[in-house]
Amino acid sequence: MLSIGQLVDMQWKLGMAVSSDTCRSLNSPYVSVLMRIVEPSGHICQKSFEMTVPQFQNFHKQFKEMAAVMETV
Repeated sequence: MLSIGQLVDMQWKLGMAVSSDTCRSLNSPYVSVLMRIVEPSGHICQKSFEMTVPQFQNFHKQFKEMAAVMETV
């Protein structure tokens, strides 16, 4: 049997990168995601990452597909 963590919370927010050290004018939107996962040991860990808006839209689509499959099990 495979022991994996359980997703207990997911938060996301939309941000706008306006500049960086190497680029004065980015004006690029991004999505920041924070996930809280309970590991099989009971320890709660946090994972955070950023992605572009199209990447987040694909991520959301995949989550919806997984949820639909899990409802049929």
